[in-house]
Amino acid sequence: MTLAHQPSMWDVAEEATLTPLAGRVRRHELSDGAWVDHLPGWVSGSDEVLDVLLGDIGWREDRRQMYEREVAVPRLLRWYGAGETLPHPLLTGARTALDTHYGPELGEPFVSAGMCLYRDGRDSVAWHGDRLGRGRTGSTMVAIVSFGSPRPLLLRPVTGGPSLRFPLGHGDLVVMGGTCQRTWEHCIPKTAKPVGPRVSVQFRPRGVA
Repeated sequence: MTLAHQPSMWDVAEEATLTPLAGRVRRHELSDGAWVDHLPGWVSGSDEVLDVLLGDIGWREDRRQMYEREVAVPRLLRWYGAGETLPHPLLTGARTALDTHYGPELGEPFVSAGMCLYRDGRDSVAWHGDRLGRGRTGSTMVAIVSFGSPRPLLLRPVTGGPSLRFPLGHGDLVVMGGTCQRTWEHCIPKTAKPVGPRVSVQFRPRGVA
């Protein structure tokens, strides 16, 4: 797979490294027991990881039934289960750092890593919550690390109301916690603007999808 991407003008480190979480990540308290943590630039030198993720790591194109026809899901997918080796060592380090920082609050480790490749502005994900499994009834966390061209993550309450916007790309981190998966929903909208590829890496605990 060959996807051209524009390197970040700000993230110029040659080697991918993690910056500290403690004292830097900012929490946004939402309604109904939901919250979102946000840390721009958590990964320094993120383009090194992006180059690996845009390679042959087993990306697949899923299809889904929509009304009377089957259509392609507008993004490519890759799932890494518990114990499966991640494609770049920084991602293993990121999961360890997330466990260290959030473990006392979450009470369990992050085990899986789902990945989405948004090839350009036509790729997207519709409004949804990660409600398969335990996320439907209990509080949990989903941590997302982004690589590549920034795309907005939008969140809105399931009961209605204005949406919040978090631009994510080039090593940014967002963590959705508390009741966020069942009382709020999120999406990555399509855009007509010229944007390069973005890979979203989602770390989840056991039984959350």
